[in-house]
This record gives sequence, structure tokens and C-alpha cells, in this order.
Amino acid sequence: MGFGRLLMLLVLAGVLVAPATAQAKPNCPDRCGHISIPYPFGLNDHCSLNKQFLITCNNTNSTPPREKAFLGNSSIKVTNISIDGELQIRSEISRRCYDKLSGNVYWETNWLRLSKFRISKLKNKFTVVGCDSYAYLRGFREGKAYRAGCMSTCDSFDSVYNKSCAGSGCCQMEIPDGLYYTNVTAYSFDSHKKVQEFNPCTYAFVVEDDKFDFSSEYLKNIPEDTEFTMVLEWSIDNNTLSTLCKDNAESYQPDNVSGYRCRCKKGYEGNPYLGCRDTNECNHPNNCSHICIDLEGSYRCDCPKGYYGDGRKDGQSCTASQFPLNKIIIGVGIGFIVLLVASSWLYLVLKQRKLIKLKEKFFRENGGFILRQKFSGRQGNPDMAKIFTDDELKKATNNYDESTIVGKGGFGTVYKGILSDKREVAIKKSISVDQNQIEQFINEVVVLSQINHRNVVKLLGCCLETQVPLLVYEFISNGTVFDYVHDQRNASAFSWDIRLRIAAETAGALSYLHSAASVPIIHRDVKTTNILLDAKYTAKVSDFGASRLVPLDETQLSTMVQGTLGYLDPEYFQTSQLTEKSDVYSFGVVLVELLTGKKALSFDRPEEERSLAMHFLSSMKEGKLFEILEKHIVNEVKKEQVLEMAQLAKRCLSLKGEERPPMKEVAMELEGLHRMKMHPWVAVNTEETEFLLAREESSAFGDGDGYTASSAGIDSMKDHLTVPIGGGR
Repeated sequence: MGFGRLLMLLVLAGVLVAPATAQAKPNCPDRCGHISIPYPFGLNDHCSLNKQFLITCNNTNSTPPREKAFLGNSSIKVTNISIDGELQIRSEISRRCYDKLSGNVYWETNWLRLSKFRISKLKNKFTVVGCDSYAYLRGFREGKAYRAGCMSTCDSFDSVYNKSCAGSGCCQMEIPDGLYYTNVTAYSFDSHKKVQEFNPCTYAFVVEDDKFDFSSEYLKNIPEDTEFTMVLEWSIDNNTLSTLCKDNAESYQPDNVSGYRCRCKKGYEGNPYLGCRDTNECNHPNNCSHICIDLEGSYRCDCPKGYYGDGRKDGQSCTASQFPLNKIIIGVGIGFIVLLVASSWLYLVLKQRKLIKLKEKFFRENGGFILRQKFSGRQGNPDMAKIFTDDELKKATNNYDESTIVGKGGFGTVYKGILSDKREVAIKKSISVDQNQIEQFINEVVVLSQINHRNVVKLLGCCLETQVPLLVYEFISNGTVFDYVHDQRNASAFSWDIRLRIAAETAGALSYLHSAASVPIIHRDVKTTNILLDAKYTAKVSDFGASRLVPLDETQLSTMVQGTLGYLDPEYFQTSQLTEKSDVYSFGVVLVELLTGKKALSFDRPEEERSLAMHFLSSMKEGKLFEILEKHIVNEVKKEQVLEMAQLAKRCLSLKGEERPPMKEVAMELEGLHRMKMHPWVAVNTEETEFLLAREESSAFGDGDGYTASSAGIDSMKDHLTVPIGGGR
């Protein structure tokens, strides 16, 4: 073949191939150096959509000269343009270096101003390199200023790991959507004085994430001719007169980017802004097992003559016509069984993986890592609370079977469980949790887990792998004080000795929480249903769902009013100022319940008797105390003891918190009363005792300085306050 004919064939082949690869507008140059320039970008006004997409091609001073592409008339060097809406540019490096000999400082701060394009959030990271370094990324997005920083330190090369930008030698952080103006400024904490073995420079830049691998060599020097890249996002403005999507192309709205882009429809390829042509799928990897037939925008598979099937690799493929039917049936059956087993196995694996990820998500959101860190300093402590797994508690409660429920109310549900070490526990599952108070919840778990008082229910731990955290307490088997006081079958057997001891033990526990715990705790929901009893009728204060920790430098807290009607401190209800005296008031109501056997609030009683606290104070003022007491108490107990407890309850129920005694004083008086009951010979000064009793009897029968009772306060609470059962976090 002659040279002229060969040249003609090559030119013809180039003409035939050019349309298949052309991305530029007809009669327009499509390259600048090694950079391909696809439309809507172009090298002049005629070849580009508008000035926004103009590319300037300049020759360098190198030998031989090389062409470099720049965005418009700017100095922003373009290194690649994607028809899918991405523009790769050179990322300039900001530096701050210190001359160790002269002490001089020199720096470069880089700015990037874009009119239409935006810096890609998904493809870029803000990066700082150095061992005594930090840098700021400032900018604008959606017309608002943005600022973020990143810090990098290291002690030696041994502490630096290649390809790791976790803060040792290299720091990286994500950037937000929509940045169109940036300023990168590098700094040093101490002029690199403490890192003499490293290069005394801080480097900062925005870089394309998968094009940057950190190397410890960068800590010695990053040459000025080092080229990093970053990615911009581009799109077509919605205010264009008509869509730019041409033949066999469609528009779509990219995520977090204004405007629209074009893409070729399925089965077509090319530049969607110039028009897409049919793709010959048969010349590309396809799903045909034997014969491929190209169609407009698609393709079809076929089988050779003498075979049947759909000719697809994922379908029936092609089978010889004479193939025995029984073998086909057997093959299909075996394939179906294999597919069924594989699908079932895959479903179980995916389900288990999804469950594990969900547990990890809940554990993180519920503050699990924070709690684990706080517990790490207490390893080896036998009384340390435990972080239980969801599987442990499911096993302990037979997957939270209804038969294990021991309590249910507005706060949630309590289950009885048996752990693997045979311990009986109570598992509290709340209805909901406030994600804004997770940190406070974690702090309370840490503090409550350290409480070790014989009259406080022990918090054994918690589970954070569920949507709502679960609390695990020791199980108290004998019900609540409420059950015994208000159940007629138990009330008569609930003797004065037991009641007096329970009152003293409860007061001692509350006194411990107020003044002896590492961080003072206000229970905020003291009531008979929250005082549990063990087999020996020992009192156990429980349910700290509504409690609050008190900072050591504060005496009161401003909170949203929370508690239970009938026990709620009127002063706290009016002022929202929570103090330890709020617990004192609620405990006073508990004392009156123990004395009278009546419920704290009952709408079955006459209006003037609905509030037990108001009715009690009114009865004392009118001298009718013994008319409202439990009958068997009046018959079996000396009046002096009853009067002492009644006077103490009256002081606890003072409307003004400052007039109520502190819980420590209440506990001491009840303990003394209990000891006097157990050891009568303690009281030896008969004349003084009789004098005091005479004064107390006079006050109890209406001669004291009591106040007139009113039920209006309770009615007001009923109308305006919704209080959850048992509190709740």
C-alpha cells in the first residue's frame, strides 16, 4: 500500500473517530496542553457558554513552552474538567515559616474568590501540616461568614504516622457546602521553638481528599513547586432562557448545588450539552451470554440457532433444544434451593449487621463513649456501675416478656430480671429521653452509681444500646410503703414501730443525699410509692428519674416544675426555685400519710379534705389531730410520740422553705424518737418531758400558732400542672 493511500486512510479514520470523542463545540479547540476542554467550557467567547465558563490558555516560559489552562482571566490554574459537574484546580499552599538564625517570619496567605462555582464539600478537606501549628479557614457561604480551625502537633517522628491526619503532624477537617470565597491563614503556637528537628513551617491548604496522602517527609519540607489539587462544583443557572440539555439528554438537580446539570439518557453517551448518541452496548461489557443485538438506546440478547432461552447471563441463558426436560427440572430445582438458602443466609447476615450498627448508633447518641471514659478511672472498684449490653438484659428478662413487668406508669415500665450471676435486678425502661440532656444524664449515672447507702436503692448500671437508655437497679422484693399504708388488709399489721423506723430510715437517706453525697442531690419526687421495702421492711429510697445534682457553689436551681400532686412544694411551684427544702416538704407529706393512713391527694374526699397536707394542718390548728389519725395507731401508741411526729410534720409542711428544718435535723429527731421507742429508759427527765408534751398537746388541739387551711392551692395545681407518674428524665 502506497504512503499517500495510507495517509488518506489515517485522516479518514481520524474524521470518523473525532465525533465519537469530541467534547468541544464544533469548530472550537478542545484542548489546552493536556487538558480536555468540554462544552459548556471553551477557550473563547464563541466556544464557551458565557464568561463563567471561559478558559484561558497561556504558554509558560519553560523549554519547550507548555500550555496551561486558567479559569477566565484569573490566576486559578485548571488541571481537569469533568462533564459531570466538577472542575479540578490547583490548590495554593499557605505557609508561615520561622528563620531559626535571624528570627524573621515570612508567610503566604491564600485567597480564593469564585463568582459562580462552589468548593466541593464531599471531595475536599481543609488540611494543616506541621508540628507546632494551627490554621484558620475563613470564607463566605450563602452570604454569611464562615470560620473554622484545625490544629496539628507532634513530639517526634515516632509519634507521626504516614497517611494519618488525626492531629499528630497533620490535621484534617471537613468543609461546609456552598463555600465560594475562602482565606487560608497558617500560624504557629510557639514559633516552632520546641520542634527543632522539624521544618519550622506551618502549611495549610484545601486539598482534594483522595489525591492527598500525608507523609512524614512533609514535616521536613513541602517544596514550593508541589502541586495539590482541589475540586469545584459547577452547574447551569436556572435563569437560562431554555434548557441546555440537547438530544437524548435530560436535566437533573444535584444535591446541595443550585442550578441544574445535564446527563445522557440510559443507552446514550457523549456530551449532553451538545447532544448524545446511541451507545453500541455490544462493543462494551454487557449481560449477553451468546449473541448481542444493538438497539436504539438499548440492546437485546439472543441465542444461536438450535438453542432456546433469553440469552442473558442473569437469566435463562441459552440451552440446547434437545436437553432432557427432567434435567432442566432438576437443575432449576437445585438452583432454586441454593438461591433460597443463599438469600436466607444473606438476609440474616445483613439483618445482624444492621442491628449491630443500630446498637452502635444508640450507644454513641446516648453518651456511651463519655460514660465509658468516666468509668475508666475506676477500674477494679467492686462497687463500680456496669455498662450492660442489650443482649444481657434481654436474656435477663426473657426478651422483656410481659410476665416480668413489676411496675408501669407515665415514666415507663419496670421489669424484673435475673442476671447470669443469679442476681435479681429491676430494669427501668423510660418512655422517652431528651437528647439535649444526655450529658447531664451521664453525670447523674456516674454520681448515683457511687452512692452506697443502706437505705438507697443501689444503681448497678445502665444499658445504652437501645433508643432510650435502660437503668439497672438492685431488686427490692417487698413492694412500696404506699402498698402497706393504703391497703386495708396490710394497714393494721403495719405497726407504729415499723412506720417510725421507715420514717427515720427514709429521712436518713435523704439527709445523706443532701449533705453527705459527693455531689448534693435533690430527689424532687419524694413520695410513698418511691420508698421500697425489702423482706425485713427496711426502707429503700428509689426512682431518681426527676432528681437533680446541685453544683457545690449553688444553693438553689431554676428548673421546670416537676413532681407529683399532693407532694409538690407550694413555694417551688410558685417560684420554680428548687432547693433541698422542697424534699423536706414532700417528706412531711409522707409523715402525715404514715400517721393518718390517708392518700396525699384524693378527689373522692370532700373539697376541704382533698389535700392531705392542708387537711392535716387545719386539723392540728382546730385541735382535731387525733380524729384523723389511723385508729390502731391512736390505740397502740402513746400520745407523746404521735404528737412529736405530728409537730415535726407540721414544721416540714411550712409554706416558707426557710421555716422548714433541714433534712439532717429531721433525720436526727426521728432517729431520737425511734430510739426512745426502742429504749424507753433514755427519757429520764419526767418533769421536762411532761412540760413539753403539755405545750405540744395544746398546739395540736388548736391553741398553737397554726394557719387556716385552704384547698384552693390544690385545685389550682390540678387545673394548671400536668405531673408525670414517678417523674421521668
